[in-house]
Amino acid sequence: MGTPKTIGSGEIHAAIERLAEAISSRHTGDQRLLLLGIANGGVELARRLAASLARTSPARSVTAGTVDISFHRDDIGRHPIPKEFAPTHIPADVHGAMVILVDDVLFSGRTVKAALDELFDHGRPRKVELAVLVDRSGRLLPVAADYTGLTVTAGPDERVMVTLDPKNPKADAVSVLPNRKSKI
Repeated sequence: MGTPKTIGSGEIHAAIERLAEAISSRHTGDQRLLLLGIANGGVELARRLAASLARTSPARSVTAGTVDISFHRDDIGRHPIPKEFAPTHIPADVHGAMVILVDDVLFSGRTVKAALDELFDHGRPRKVELAVLVDRSGRLLPVAADYTGLTVTAGPDERVMVTLDPKNPKADAVSVLPNRKSKI
């Protein structure tokens, strides 16, 4: 393992704009998009993508919400629900909707599976896609992103940490750091 790697705010903002552009170009006929940020990492990214899409396509209705996966995690016994969590908030009807799940990092695929379980508890969308800021590879489930902002190489002994600061976007960063050693 080498020294920590960091991607700065300029590259992150460019990646977010590329994600918004790719979503917009694929959904030219869809007048209604529902972007659901997977809590907690995807919430700010979904908000930023919705704002960018609203700026570039004002005729399109873009709504952002939150999907909380706490009760659908397959490791809930080892990782209890945190005290601070963003509850599911879906501001539009899911039935027949074009839904884009949004997350900061795609790793094993387990978070996406849990988000799909939560989403389908609320209804049956017409289609579901996945947008991620960072794909770090290492899938354990057959999950792939439809839209990827950045691809980062990180080993099994490393973690990818994303900071999207809603108050100070200049502080945004993606870092590849050594895994925290857990004492069991």
